[in-house]
Amino acid sequence: MREISLDRLKTLVAVADSGSFADAAQALHLSPPTVSLHVADLEARVGALLLSRKRGQIRPTSVGEVLVERARRLLAEAEQTLEDIERHAQGLAGRVRIGASTGAIAHLLPQALEALRLHHPDIDVQAAILTSQETLSRLRRGALDVGLVALPQSPVAGLVIKQWRRDPVMAFLPAHWSAPKHVTPEWLARQPLILNDSTTRLSRLTAEWFATAGHHPAPRIEINYNDAIKSLVAAGYGAALLPNEAQNAVLDERIAMRALRPALWRQLGIAHRTGHIERATQYVLDALWSLREGRKR
Repeated sequence: MREISLDRLKTLVAVADSGSFADAAQALHLSPPTVSLHVADLEARVGALLLSRKRGQIRPTSVGEVLVERARRLLAEAEQTLEDIERHAQGLAGRVRIGASTGAIAHLLPQALEALRLHHPDIDVQAAILTSQETLSRLRRGALDVGLVALPQSPVAGLVIKQWRRDPVMAFLPAHWSAPKHVTPEWLARQPLILNDSTTRLSRLTAEWFATAGHHPAPRIEINYNDAIKSLVAAGYGAALLPNEAQNAVLDERIAMRALRPALWRQLGIAHRTGHIERATQYVLDALWSLREGRKR
């Protein structure tokens, strides 16, 4: 079956609009014989007369009117498709998939998305709540484009992992507790605890912090959803150790936050695949890197 060329459909529409082969040829920068050939090819393809010539006027036949109407829609859709693809190629549109922890998605990613929306509003960012190991695994498989992961991480073939920022880990305590100004492992080990589970880097960090003072406390509960942990702290269920990612955020009045002594830091890195980076992905990376300023200690 012969295909219908968009160029020939464009010629047919131009003749129907102008009512003249000569005018259509001029508008399309074609020779009049080429315009006639395009129309003849279409008529041979559909097996019907598409244009009638009466009293010097060229008008579509009933069959031609149907084809002209359909051709307008096809040409408009083709033009829109090309514009969309050009926007993707220029990085002005596209989909970028990010994996990160709940804390990073809740407190850090929104800042990058706000900046991205101002300059590249058509980039669709899809975020998934994942552990660092899950994020790295999906990046390797090509199921993610960018990952926000806890550091340090062992090198991963095919991935770039760079230090992004570090935030202080703080003690989140029920406000009604009588707590010291600086929380030590000795004091906190005697309190009921709400901690992240052993699959997370934060769990290992806090375990090492306690271990340096000779303590290995067992938590009342382990959970990886930081907002849920804060809700339990607010309810008086126990104390938690969490990174202070949103340093300017308003804290629930039922929660008191204290600095640790010795200090503890949670480091985050940005991971992506090696090689060519799509422009939309690069714009997202640029927005994330802008959050590094003023937060490194």
